Amino acid sequence: MKKKISITINEKVIRDIDSLVDNINIKNRSQAIEYVLQSSLGEKKIAVILAGGEEKRLRVGKEYAPAVQIKNSTLIEEAVKKLRKDGFKEIFIIGRHKVLTRLFEILKEGSTYGVKINYVEEKQSAGTADSLRLLKGKVEKSFLVVFADLLFNKVNVNELWNSHIKGNGIVTIMLTTHSRPREKGVVKMEGSRVVDFQQKPAKSADHLVFSPLFAAEPEILEYSGSSLEENVFPALARRGLLQGHLSSVKEHHIHTERDVKEARTLV
Repeated sequence: MKKKISITINEKVIRDIDSLVDNINIKNRSQAIEYVLQSSLGEKKIAVILAGGEEKRLRVGKEYAPAVQIKNSTLIEEAVKKLRKDGFKEIFIIGRHKVLTRLFEILKEGSTYGVKINYVEEKQSAGTADSLRLLKGKVEKSFLVVFADLLFNKVNVNELWNSHIKGNGIVTIMLTTHSRPREKGVVKMEGSRVVDFQQKPAKSADHLVFSPLFAAEPEILEYSGSSLEENVFPALARRGLLQGHLSSVKEHHIHTERDVKEARTLV
């Protein structure tokens, strides 16, 4: 939620701030000030790792997907190290009891990785939005969300983050192309704005799809519906509040043993 305040600033600083206004990403002085502040507070950025839903759905062989071994570390460790490298020092992990217990065995409270990890237990959930909504009252500023079964070590997370801070949306989703768009969330774009979001449409001629990383404002937690992809994102698109950021690098999903073997060649 944005609040109106009154501040006094040196004239030269004002000129420097106004120079950031490009009428494309930053459209006015208020947005420029917010961008500068968000950038300077980068070391306090918050990330969320979604590991919710039924525990059996996260199984890959005898292990949970986030805990599979990727060369010298686990998938969840790769995620935490990547987030820390990009300035996200506080991390929330949302999941059910057995998953969180396993991840705590690996990460503990996060100090070894230079981060603070908060574990948020999910009792039940009908979808990704239900899981994310457990953050209500815990997060009060912009945050990044990444799904727990992803290897995203080559993705330029800061570019996604900066696109969100510069934009006017409640959510900025990462976009890539896919040869089988019907398996994904398909989007239609106008500039940086997502004008339509359809989760796994029956048919689609569009190949621009949602990759499960996004930056968001706390207002997303007020939207109804159990699923981000089926309920929340389409609603935001209809209101002009869903932005998109096109990434040239794709994430790698871990769903099978074969996915694990492929991931080991990517780190």
